[in-house]
Amino acid sequence: MLRPVSAGIISGLVAFTSSFVVVLAGLHGVGASADQAASGLLAVSLTMGSASILLSTWTRLPITIAWSTPGAALLATTGTVEGGWPAAVGAFLLVGVLIVLTGLVRPLGRLMARIPASIAQAMLAGILLQLCLGPVLGVAANPLAVGPVILVWALAQRFAPRWASPLAFAAAAVVIAVAMAGAGTSLSSVPLLPVLELTTPRLGLGAVLGIALPLYLVTMASQNVPGVAVMKGLGYEVPWRRTMVVTGLGTLAGAPAGGHGINLAAITAALAAGPEAGPDQDRRWIASFTSGVVLVLLGLGAAACAHLIALAPEGVVPAVAGLALIGTFVVSLRAALAEPSEQLPAGVTVLIAASGIAVGGISAAFWALLAGLALRALLRPRRRRRGRGPSQGVRPEA
Repeated sequence: MLRPVSAGIISGLVAFTSSFVVVLAGLHGVGASADQAASGLLAVSLTMGSASILLSTWTRLPITIAWSTPGAALLATTGTVEGGWPAAVGAFLLVGVLIVLTGLVRPLGRLMARIPASIAQAMLAGILLQLCLGPVLGVAANPLAVGPVILVWALAQRFAPRWASPLAFAAAAVVIAVAMAGAGTSLSSVPLLPVLELTTPRLGLGAVLGIALPLYLVTMASQNVPGVAVMKGLGYEVPWRRTMVVTGLGTLAGAPAGGHGINLAAITAALAAGPEAGPDQDRRWIASFTSGVVLVLLGLGAAACAHLIALAPEGVVPAVAGLALIGTFVVSLRAALAEPSEQLPAGVTVLIAASGIAVGGISAAFWALLAGLALRALLRPRRRRRGRGPSQGVRPEA
């Protein structure tokens, strides 16, 4: 029991501490107040922890559920759409519906599979680029506060890569504590009780195209599909329909409280389903169960986390968020540009997504996806014609 339980504890701790700052930044980015963002963090913590507990118990497989970190990064760069925070909550609900339908309606799943991976990953890389500049801009603006955070992260990358992001947050917490002491701020003013703040949802075209569709696509392409691949590589077949229905319903349940969505874990999935969880594969589900319990408990401190982050010196929070996303940015960019014939459409997609433009109240992520797909469709026939020579004959392409 000790090995799967300890692996589950590590998985839960890494999952929460490595990216909860990104979640808060994402919710603030689409118009949430401090209390609404804390409520959203609590909601996704409770729903992903509960979903991990349910799926691991139900299937006896080490299925770990996480919040969508790339999705939160998307929200952080989107900006407030028409309708404000209630419209964003409506978009979260729509994402939940789409995820459920993906599990129940096979043609929708096949349609998602037809979206080119290069374009989807390029859109994600462009979104992440803005946030990954946070450490650079932060150290230029406030070197004394941001410098130690970057130094701790760099040293952790050398000696304990898995803990790099959590240790960067720990360094940031020390910086915040020093700043609070210097300003005479008392910890007694930090709220400790978790609070769910419900919002009546609204939904408009800007929220559908600017938030819901890009968030759904990013969640599927960068979380659910890789999550299935990671589990398969470890010897487990994820029950697709059950997992999509549970995570979709979990997203629906958390949305009114500000939760942006839950999905299959990818990186932390390996922590709970790999050899570190013990030699007996049939007992590794205990690690996912334990991870879910840890996430629920950590979520109860969401209000305190959100309040402490709000007290951080200039540049510290963007730096922590950017450091947490650098690895994902590198992987996404490499996947986007891996195929030479896809590099030009992927490059255009990256640039438009990174621009942060909003046309007609619709975010850059949607326009990046649209432009990338259009350019790819335009260039593909030209490449076919070049590939047909008199001596080669004409062969249909797959």
